[in-house]
Amino acid sequence: MTNLVGAGWLACSLVLAGAVQAQTAAPSPVKPQATPGAAVAPLPKPAMERQEIRAQLLPRRYTTVAAEIGAKINRLPIAEGNAFRTGQLLVSFDCTLQQAQLQKAQAELDGAEQTLKSNQRLAELNSVGQLELDLSHAAVGKAKAEVGANRAVLNKCGVAAPFSGRVAEQKVREQQYVQPGQALLDIIDDSVLELEFLVPSSWLSWLRVGGKFQVQIDETRKSYPAKFIRIGARVDPVSQSVKVTAAIDGKFSELIAGMSGRVQVTPP
Repeated sequence: MTNLVGAGWLACSLVLAGAVQAQTAAPSPVKPQATPGAAVAPLPKPAMERQEIRAQLLPRRYTTVAAEIGAKINRLPIAEGNAFRTGQLLVSFDCTLQQAQLQKAQAELDGAEQTLKSNQRLAELNSVGQLELDLSHAAVGKAKAEVGANRAVLNKCGVAAPFSGRVAEQKVREQQYVQPGQALLDIIDDSVLELEFLVPSSWLSWLRVGGKFQVQIDETRKSYPAKFIRIGARVDPVSQSVKVTAAIDGKFSELIAGMSGRVQVTPP
């Protein structure tokens, strides 16, 4: 019996010793270490750089011509879509009434000047008082002001083109009566077509006025040369973008304002 107990204790001791030895021999996990000179994954690009940059062709100058007087439109010599030159007549009003008012004011001025001349002669003969002479001077000044006011109104009976360009839209028709301030025509100067779009603010490190690139127009399915002409003065902190203005470099008859396309700029 004693021999059996001793044998049991010996077996248990051998099992425990083997377990301790196995635990001691098991290798501890080793943390991976960065290898010197290994490539680091690049940071993700801003959202602005990951999306397509779109732009629309805009005229260099554009405005809406409005009526300065209340009158009936007599003529619209330039049809919608046609070109015009600086100073060319765009709208002509029927100003018969304004012309008559100018003639009336001119007649009153002539009468006031004759009265003044007569009083001046009488004043040399001491036959008229100073008050009457002063009133004659005042009457002439008032009549001149009336003539000037009527001439200013008459000058507004025709609307001249402020710059060369084309009529984009006619908002009124001939023989229509318009009120002061009413829109008449939308005109554009498309001698140079411009592009306005946003670019990542990180491009400011290399972007310069005069830099060239390509823009692919959807309507023509062609690419055209363009160059930067203005860079915005402020960066949007939310989108990390800045507005830039470019211009089509050259004349292409198929391009018109309103077309849009994709900007093709390759950062250096």
